[in-house]
Amino acid sequence: MKLRTKIYLYSSVLFAVLLVIINLFIYAVFSRLLTDNELDQAAAETAKIAADMRRTAGEVQPAELLRAYVPVEGMLRLVAEGGSGPAPVTSASEQELSRLKPEYHQERQTSLIKSAGHSYAFVTVPVIWTDGTVMSVQMTKSLESTMSTLRVLRIVLAGATAVALIPLLLSSRLLSGLIMRPIVQMTATMREIKDSGKFRRLTLQDEAKDELVEMGHTFNGMIDLLESNYLKQEKFVSDASHELRTPLTVIESYASLLKRRGLAHPELFHESVEAIHSEAIRMKELTEQLLLLAKHQEQWVLSMKPMDLGELVQASAKAFYNAYGRDVLVRSQGTVQGYTDEAKLRQLLFIFLDNARKYSDEAITISLEAAGRESTIVITDRGIGIPPEELPKIFDRFYRVDTARSRQGGGAGLGLSLAAEIAGAIGAELSMDSAPGRGTSVTIRIAAESRRKP
Repeated sequence: MKLRTKIYLYSSVLFAVLLVIINLFIYAVFSRLLTDNELDQAAAETAKIAADMRRTAGEVQPAELLRAYVPVEGMLRLVAEGGSGPAPVTSASEQELSRLKPEYHQERQTSLIKSAGHSYAFVTVPVIWTDGTVMSVQMTKSLESTMSTLRVLRIVLAGATAVALIPLLLSSRLLSGLIMRPIVQMTATMREIKDSGKFRRLTLQDEAKDELVEMGHTFNGMIDLLESNYLKQEKFVSDASHELRTPLTVIESYASLLKRRGLAHPELFHESVEAIHSEAIRMKELTEQLLLLAKHQEQWVLSMKPMDLGELVQASAKAFYNAYGRDVLVRSQGTVQGYTDEAKLRQLLFIFLDNARKYSDEAITISLEAAGRESTIVITDRGIGIPPEELPKIFDRFYRVDTARSRQGGGAGLGLSLAAEIAGAIGAELSMDSAPGRGTSVTIRIAAESRRKP
């Protein structure tokens, strides 16, 4: 069953049930008020008759008294204890009531009784007769007029319910259509996106502020994000293909050279093998960086723990010296603690140290400082620096400040992007300060302790 049909069906049934319940409630209240009113009137009338009969009992025969006060549609009876008493007196239309068995009641009572399918108000009032006995004056009064009024009321309410259901069904259908309209548009838009491969957005009425418009804005926002990610992925694949094409071309060229002239010119062998080896290493590094960047941060296996940042930086500086023969001066003000992943932070340090090595010839400095709940690591070089207008772009993938110089140094423009990804994974913040000819300072801010409550 479609959602629109469900909304239409459920809302119609709900409204219909509510309408029936309300009408039943109205009928029950009105019926109770009418019958109570009739019983009260009958009780008051019977009490008055009993008082008059008591006053004139010694002067007039009981049968005459009953005949004088009998109701227009009903019966009047005088019952002594044991059910004896004069014969009841009925109106012409209610003679069947005389067949009712007399029953003595010592106390005053008012009730609704049924006889031959008709409703009656029954009232009994005790009265002290002239001989000292207690007699029960009983009046049975027809409620047929009241029942007729209630039958008319039932017909009116049933008709009103049926008439009210027509606009109710129409409004339910209209309501289901209004609710489903943005969903239908959204479905059509998604189907169009799937068929055409082009991103489209819903046309929304900005003046409306309901949840459906909010859902439409959310859908458009999701399409914006999907389109942005799609374009980034497309650019990423294009840039990766471009970066891989150069070393593959070099390898192909040297392989072809070896194939054509390698046997006749042995001096080309070492040059070609060296070039192929160098490009293969570069391709390997590039591929590893691409695979790491392709991973989502949540897929990275992290081991966050408190640690001495001074020891980590000293070990990294020593390893860097052994690898490249470049001195790294470490300055620390006491013990500096940090809550981080040791392997990922070491990788982050090596990326910035490698950049400092490539673009500077002087000594590289690493400064550590504890500042409240944060610890900072600053890597400074005195190299060629970066123009200020280039700083906002340096963390973009495949971005190079100087393309020719970076490619010569072996970079692919992925190092700083990878650094940004690592920093995000371990919760570190990066900032860079640089000026052409004066060098570059990279600041890494790390939490001194876990920010999660135990």
